[in-house]
Amino acid sequence: MSKQILVLSTSLRTGGNSDLLAQGPLTVSMEDYGGFEKVGPLGTTLTRNDQQITTQPGDVILYQGNQITIYYGTNTWSFTRLAKIQDPADLADKLGGGTVQVTFSLT
Repeated sequence: MSKQILVLSTSLRTGGNSDLLAQGPLTVSMEDYGGFEKVGPLGTTLTRNDQQITTQPGDVILYQGNQITIYYGTNTWSFTRLAKIQDPADLADKLGGGTVQVTFSLT
């Protein structure tokens, strides 16, 4: 199943990294984890700038430098926040269950 996600920030940026979406939309295969997030591999490693945070639905997080996570629930951990989903209402339902293809874009 394919889903398109529009992020609110103007870039997905961490530390000294270039804009993640500078080359255009990014599609990632993501699966449920822990009952509060979807996670998938970026295919590259980004510089981490981890801080202790409590996620909120719609947060887009860098995990271990090489995975991207969309939160539809909350979790407290040391993460690098990348962006925010523009409309996080009913995000778990919008993403659906199981493995999905999620396209991140800025427009």
